[in-house]
Amino acid sequence: MSEARASVAIRRKVTPASIRRTPWGLWDLYRRLGRDPLGTLTDLAHSAGDIVEFHAGPVRVLLLSGPDPIADVLVKQQRLFVKPRGPLVAARVLGKGLLTTEGPVWLRSRRMIQPAFHRQTIAGMDGAIVAMTQRHLDRWRGGEVRDLTEDMSALTFAIAADNLFGADVDRVHPDLLKNLTRAMRHAHHRTRAVLRWPGWLPTPNNRAFLLAVQQLDAAVTDMMTQHPADGPPRHDVLAMLMAARDAQQQPLTRQELRDHIHTLLLAGHETTATTLSWLWQLLGSHPEVGRRVEQELDHVLAGAPPTAADVEIHRLPYLNAVIAETLRLYPPVWAMARRAVAPVVLGTHTYPAGTWAVMSPWVVHRDARFYPNPGAFRPERWLDSGHRHALPLAYFPFGAGPRLCIGKPFALTEMALVAALLLQRFRFTLTTPGPIEAEPLITLRPKHPILATITAR
Repeated sequence: MSEARASVAIRRKVTPASIRRTPWGLWDLYRRLGRDPLGTLTDLAHSAGDIVEFHAGPVRVLLLSGPDPIADVLVKQQRLFVKPRGPLVAARVLGKGLLTTEGPVWLRSRRMIQPAFHRQTIAGMDGAIVAMTQRHLDRWRGGEVRDLTEDMSALTFAIAADNLFGADVDRVHPDLLKNLTRAMRHAHHRTRAVLRWPGWLPTPNNRAFLLAVQQLDAAVTDMMTQHPADGPPRHDVLAMLMAARDAQQQPLTRQELRDHIHTLLLAGHETTATTLSWLWQLLGSHPEVGRRVEQELDHVLAGAPPTAADVEIHRLPYLNAVIAETLRLYPPVWAMARRAVAPVVLGTHTYPAGTWAVMSPWVVHRDARFYPNPGAFRPERWLDSGHRHALPLAYFPFGAGPRLCIGKPFALTEMALVAALLLQRFRFTLTTPGPIEAEPLITLRPKHPILATITAR
């Protein structure tokens, strides 16, 4: 491609005649996405239409920002798409878990893991979530300044590990969270880097990554050995996975267990921690919303600890609306991709096998066509049940279709329980109440710590 140029074809759904082309240098495109991926994707989608086509060398990439083409990829024609093969460095951490597999391997794993995330099972975990949260909050003192980002990461990791292993992982393996975070950050930066050293080269970063993975493997293996098959009954997720059988009555292998535990540890705390961090930032910047949540909690719970039944939408509608609005503005999974394995029709065009489709909840959730005043924090918009169900694929923080996040019910329950417990006991004042920039890493994290002075209620 002369001068390494990438063409961007703008395709609106209305008619093929509306196509126009804006030539970009390929390196200019990489530079824009590397410097500001959220802004670049938003500018393209909001100014161009539902389908934006990039031609970078032989690879064709579509940015989809309309509910119809997104539904085609994730739901209606999902059998024609697979997840693009991730970099080997990420697979080194997660192995063949739900996030990295396809086809029969993924389907077998999904069916075996699904019972551990049924609503009835999750309802039985609420007591452990409440107890773990209360232990963390017992360490807080009125008048102190807390790093809420760090607090939420430590808390949700402890909750995820407790429900996975049924043990206090912080006490047994205090470096487990640090090693998992270090390994996945390394994987993320290698994915975004245009030029990178080979993984086998013993650079300082590669050595640190390998050491983190080795220590992570050792810790998870140790926790797995604490679950003897002939021991007393256990009710954590690992015990359920060890007891699971596929259609041929075969159990998961030790390697499969390792891969699923790594995946569930990452997904089970990172997305929840990120969402709760943004929740406190938004409530701190909108104290009137926080007061309204407090009033609802006081009226419904009357000071009692919440249960899974208490945090259902019909019991605490405003709290759930606040969580939904937080997920709209700051979806933890800010982009997702699929690769076509056969020719597909999207909008008015047919695209060949090998075409990539990229969908960004960040972009779609901030589109004024679907959300009036989209940049505003307005939980009230979710109190209208008609609005909540009108545009299902204009709101997809957990994905959609068969690959809808398996942990969605657990995450929503956990976030509501943690938020309710904290707001029952504390109020807080942000030390920097202004907006905090979003940093699109593994998840959409706050770029700077969210610091707040807390006050006991």
